[in-house]
Amino acid sequence: MIGRIRVLVVDDSALIRSLMRELLGSQPDLEVVGMAPDPYVARELIKQLNPDVITLDVEMPRMNGLEFLEKLMRLRPMPVVMVSSLTEQGSEVTLRALELGAVDFITKPKLGVAEQFPELAREIGDKIRAAARARVRRHGLGMAAPTQPRPIAGHVFGTTEKLICIGASTGGTEAIKEVLCNMPADAPGVLITQHMPESFTRSFAERLNGLSAMTVKEAAHNERILPGHAYVAPGHSHLRVKKGGAYYYTELSQEAPVNRHRPSVDVLFNSAAEVLGPNALGVLLTGMGKDGAAGLLAMRQAGAHTMAQDEASCVVFGMPRAAIDLGAAVEVAPLQDIARRVLERLSSRGRKAED
Repeated sequence: MIGRIRVLVVDDSALIRSLMRELLGSQPDLEVVGMAPDPYVARELIKQLNPDVITLDVEMPRMNGLEFLEKLMRLRPMPVVMVSSLTEQGSEVTLRALELGAVDFITKPKLGVAEQFPELAREIGDKIRAAARARVRRHGLGMAAPTQPRPIAGHVFGTTEKLICIGASTGGTEAIKEVLCNMPADAPGVLITQHMPESFTRSFAERLNGLSAMTVKEAAHNERILPGHAYVAPGHSHLRVKKGGAYYYTELSQEAPVNRHRPSVDVLFNSAAEVLGPNALGVLLTGMGKDGAAGLLAMRQAGAHTMAQDEASCVVFGMPRAAIDLGAAVEVAPLQDIARRVLERLSSRGRKAED
């Protein structure tokens, strides 16, 4: 076996540190090489142990996790997975951590849940493995998203029938922000599935709404999809598109997870293929696994234009790679070009140029 992934656990709770050691130690390719009760101890252990991945709690004494993360990503960038509480405040802090360069986050494991141990160990292990392979950029460079809307101007949309469907997972919060912040206020409606827990999606949508020229909200059931609006799948439900008369509407469902996810990108993309056909444009962004690849292929086969994010700009190239391998992507583009290419494809000027 090739060397195991070496993990440093940083958490002020001795019980959580012990549980994380047990969860990670139960998997043969992972090894907890050190544990730190605060960032000051963590700083010394990083120098001594040179871990592959750090798990980092947010709330700690002497220096909080965000402050430590910001310093770390500026001075010594490395893969960090945040350990977050499932609260509104926890979601806000976690989204800020992802902006600062954390690869992903896990929800703080609960004590005394033996029956959930195997699933929890698999979930945390998968995120550690993805983080170990992730492209980590020094904070403030590369993929940094805009803090003010800077939409691309000059496109004229000749129809309201077109919809944009976006799917993402690991690294997706910042990638989606990059795309939406380049969209004008009159862009076609956007449907978004991002793998994220229930308590996080509303905060994510509100954060995007404050940055984008579009109106961004967490999707509700059976609401009309409007131009200039983006709808984020809530963490508890699959998001589909349906048609009623001359209009498109959202549909939420709590059916079983697909590809271990609810919401699932495949569910959104398959509904777009069935309902929208060539009136859809599908975009698959950075993420772990293969969710969305088969759905993007269905969209392409239904006549939709499809895009996948390129490897160099992905945090994790799993989902786009799976789509590209299936032949699902009409084009592959770096993240910074995706919004422009989407708008050119959908604008009346772009269609005339193609004609």
